[in-house]
Parts: sequence; C-alpha cells; structure tokens
Amino acid sequence: MFLMPFLKRGEIPLNKTKIIESYHQGHCLNAYELFGAHLTHEPEPGVRFTVWAPGAKNIQVIGDFNGWGEKPVWMGKLTSSIFSVFVPGLKEWSLYRYRIECQDGLWQDKSDPVAFYSEVRPKNNSIVVDLDDFAWTDKKWMAGRSKNFDRPLSIYEVHAGSWRTKDGKWLTYDELAEQLIPYVKEKGFTHIELMPLNEHPFDGSWGYQVSGYYSCTSRYGDPKRFMHLVNQAHRSGIGVIMDVVPVHFVKDNHGLRYFDGTPVYEYPRTEDAFSEWGTMNFDLWKEEVRSFLMSSVAFWCDKYHVDGIRMDAISNVIYWGGNRNRGVNEGGLAFVRRMNYYLSQRFPQVMLIAEDSSDFPKVTASTYELGLGFDYKWDLGWMNDTLKYYELDPIFRKYNHNKLTFSMAYFYSERFLLPLSHDEVVHGKKTIVDKMWGDYDQKFAQAKNLYLYMFTHPGKKLNFMGNEIGMFREFDEKRENDWFLLGYSRHAAFARCFEDISKMWKYYPALSCWDYDPTNFRWIDADNGDQSIYSYLREDAKNVFVVILNMTPVSYENFRLGVPVSGRYLELFNTEKDIYEGCNMLNYEPVKSEKVPAHHQPYSISLRIAPFAGIVMQVKKRKPPVRKAAEKTETEQKKMPKKRKRPEKTQDKTAK
Repeated sequence: MFLMPFLKRGEIPLNKTKIIESYHQGHCLNAYELFGAHLTHEPEPGVRFTVWAPGAKNIQVIGDFNGWGEKPVWMGKLTSSIFSVFVPGLKEWSLYRYRIECQDGLWQDKSDPVAFYSEVRPKNNSIVVDLDDFAWTDKKWMAGRSKNFDRPLSIYEVHAGSWRTKDGKWLTYDELAEQLIPYVKEKGFTHIELMPLNEHPFDGSWGYQVSGYYSCTSRYGDPKRFMHLVNQAHRSGIGVIMDVVPVHFVKDNHGLRYFDGTPVYEYPRTEDAFSEWGTMNFDLWKEEVRSFLMSSVAFWCDKYHVDGIRMDAISNVIYWGGNRNRGVNEGGLAFVRRMNYYLSQRFPQVMLIAEDSSDFPKVTASTYELGLGFDYKWDLGWMNDTLKYYELDPIFRKYNHNKLTFSMAYFYSERFLLPLSHDEVVHGKKTIVDKMWGDYDQKFAQAKNLYLYMFTHPGKKLNFMGNEIGMFREFDEKRENDWFLLGYSRHAAFARCFEDISKMWKYYPALSCWDYDPTNFRWIDADNGDQSIYSYLREDAKNVFVVILNMTPVSYENFRLGVPVSGRYLELFNTEKDIYEGCNMLNYEPVKSEKVPAHHQPYSISLRIAPFAGIVMQVKKRKPPVRKAAEKTETEQKKMPKKRKRPEKTQDKTAK
C-alpha cells in the first residue's frame, strides 16, 4: 500500500491515511469519514469522492453535473486500490454514480457503496448530502442512556412504511415523529426498533436485502428528517434501535455484486457467495469487508444517535450458510467478535442485540471470555415453545407442561430478550391472537394470558406492531395496521389490557429491572401439569409478586397456593377483569395468608381463578420490628459493649 502524490487540488489530509491503513487491516470503524461523497470548503467549495475498488483499471465520476459522463471526471489513485477525486463547485443534493473500467476492458455503472443518500427505487443514483449540519438537542438523553441491563426495556418493532399510512401513501419521517412517538410512549414501550432503513430496492424484502449500507432510505424523506425523528424520540424519553443486516446484500447490478468486475465484497467461491435468500453473502474473511461492515454499523450510532443495533441472522455468521452440518465459519466468528469489541469500546451505551436461532454458546459473553460480545440474544426457543403450547387444545397441555417451564432451565446461560416479532405473523403462520386455541372469545382470553406471562417472565421484551391490538390479518408491507379494529369493543379491551400489563411491568422494578438476577425469580409450583396451572414469584426488597396462569377453561373457587411471606395479598392484575371484557371472576378483597404450608412454602392463600385467567397478587414485605433493649436475648445483651461509669468528682480539701 502506498500513497500517490499527484492529486493536486483538495488532497486527502494526512490524518486520513490512518483510516486507509486501518481499513486494509480490518480494524476500521470510521471508514465513512474517508469514503463516499464529502462536501468540503478547502481549498475551495466542492465534493471529494473516494471509493475502494481493488480490481478496477479506471474509474470516472458521472452525474447530473457533467451530463452523466459527457465530460468525464477521472479519479486518481490514492493507493493501489483506492480511487479519489475532488470536484470543485459541486453542491449538496447532486446526483452521481461511478463508471468503472474492469480488467477485461468492459465498463459498468455502480452506485456508491458508501453513499449517504440515494434515489427512491426504482432509481438508484447516489446523492451528495451533508450530514453534519443538523442541530441535535438530545444531549441529556445521550448522557443518561445505558444498555438497560437493570432498567425496563420493552421494544416496539415497526415497519416504517406500513405502521400507518396517509391516503394510501407512506408517512414521512416527520409524520412518524408526530404520530409514532406519542403512541409508543402511551402504550408503555421504552424503545422503537425500526426494521432496516438501509436503502433497498425491493419493498417486499422489508429492508433485509440491502443495497446501501450507509444510505438512509429515501422512501420517507432525507437523512436529516430521520435525524429529526430520532431527536424527537430522545426528547420524549424513547430510544431508537436499528435493525441491520451484516450477512448478505442484494445482487442487483447497480449494487455491490462484482463491484469492479471481481468478487470484492462477496466470497470468491460460488457455493459460499450465494445465500438461501437469493442474495450475496459477504466475505467475512476479507479485512476490507470487515472494515466496511463495522464502519457501517458505527455510522448509524455516530451520525444518527441510535441507541441499539439489532443484527439479523447471526446464525449465518456463526455457521457456513447457517448450517451447523457445514461447520463453524471461523472468519465469521473473528469478524463479529472484533466488531462487537470495537463497538462496545467506542459506543459503550449502545445495545448490541443478536437475532440468533442457533444454540451456539456464549453469544452474550464478553469477547475477553471468547464470547461473541453481544449484550442481548433473542430467545427464539422461548418463543417457539410458548406459541406451540398456546396453540394446543387444553386437553393435551398437561402432556406438554414442560414447554413453559423449560425456558427457566437455561435462561441464565445468556442475557435473553423475549421476542414476538414480525417473523411470527407472516407467511401463513397466523398472527399472535389467531394462533391461540379455541373460538373467538377463547383466543382473546388466552392472548391476554400470554402477554401477562410474557411480561412477568424474566427477560427484556419485544413486540411487533399490531400485536398490541389483537390483529387477525398477517403483516403485509403494502397495508397499514388494521386500526379500525379499535372500533370494536373486544379489540379495544384487549389493547387496554396490553397497555395496562405493560405499564404495570414498567412501574414495578421487581418485574422489569433485575431480569438477570437469579434471586429475582422462583417457581412456586412448576409441576402442576394435571391442572395446567403455573405459579411463580418475582420479588425485590419491598414487594413480592405472585403470578398464577390458568391454561384451561376450568375455574376454581378455592384454589390453595403456597406463598413465601405472611400478609394480605392484593390482586394487582387479573386478565379476566370486566374492563378487559373478561368474566369478572376476581379476588375483590385482599386475601390474607394462612399458616398452612403448601408448595414448599410456609404460608398459603386461597384464590378464585377464572378460566384462562392470568393473575398477579402483590404483598408488601414487612420490615423487621425494632426491638427495645429489654426485649433482646441474653446472648445479644452479653455481646453489647458495657457502658463505662464516669469517675466521681472529689473535692480537694487541701485547696480549700
């Protein structure tokens, strides 16, 4: 690698040479400060274009400023594989592409791999934009945010184009800021997770087949409007998580595929290069590709102030093609460990979340322990077991009782997040409420039960848009959520139940903060398969919360349940309350514990339990009484230091 000195006007500053070196070494997190199109005023106003193309013979910049190549602008070489040119007088919003001469003499036009903005599909020209002139006002939020290990974390997963529409058209980033943020706050969520907003050519990919890794999609507005959305979320106390795709990219001709006529970003072998999704797999063994991907993630954290990164399909990083039988991809492991280590160092408050369907160990362990370095892992085992259980006829649930108890057998092996995501409400899988066994009424009763179970189970939460209103239609990126359902009393009651569960969970730290402390959760009765009733408790220094889940249409007038402390147990929540259109079979008065042992607990209470009811009972812990000295035991009194007697004053008769 060497620097060529012949670039006369607007040469790359010397400090950028460090970026070039680290880029080739695979340790670069700020490649976007060099590559792409950068507006500059030194030595005169214009734009500096820089691109990596190791197999190119020559490259031109073409655009609306030179008749798309009528007056070609030739790029010079900074190194043997990096091309650059300064174009004076060029302004923001100019359109451009790279025209590349391959080694075989053929020319091809490509979008900029590090473009910061692009045209709306089906057009694909890159656009010059200045990302440094937005006035952020979220300093307080940025200073106080964290990875939320011991804070409430409830995520609302959103497809920006179909959460809500206006006259059949997408909402803009500004309109999303006005409508989505207050809605999320009202429903008790803490964060919004946006399905990929990287530029992508096909709407039906939902953003998971990316063409622009640094380009915020132009579907809903320009990058500064997205900055405004994030800024407003932060000012409202809501975090923003970005969904990113570090595994594969689109094979469209204008994109990264054979960028300079050679496999620059993809694996050289065909069997490794093509993915199961009809896309191209990144060559995670190549140092420059590692720098490209690491920098693309850092770019969203740096320029857009995002609070978390959810990384898609990590099992396909761990194993070749996501297939355990093909073996571990050691290059993929090295890449993800390096990326997470550097991201955690540079952005210590940003959450790193893995969507990993494998059972590969230590996904959330530190890279110092040879873990993968993620902060959270989606618990897809919990999701699968839970939904399969709720689909069962209650007659057969006693034979599958362990489906709901198994999650706690492995829960503390990773830092798990419980997801009911978009993947569970598409492709004929049915929506969450429609997966429930039974008729219309029974489905809603069990869905309310499910959400109480989800929010009282340890682990952070994620729900896809529409889950909270009980949608029966599967997700379709062409249509907005069925908001008209809230005009029906059953859906309105369900939405209220979801909101109240969410706010209860958020209000009490015992339910929402110390998920990864094993002392915070205990089974009361994990083995009542015959009645299909689960009971467990969550507790902190002040409160004990007892959760009871009835998984059958059978009711109980006097169900005896063991409890750990004596006191008056208040029914804090019941999914069968009339305001949720339940049967209103409740425990109206506080239930006093009796000194009757049950379920290996010293006390017990007698409860009314409705069919399919989910119940939370609360009791406040009593403070130990302060005893007077006379009440202390003889042993305790012996241990107390004896008071010294003051010496008596004597009169000095001689002095008199």
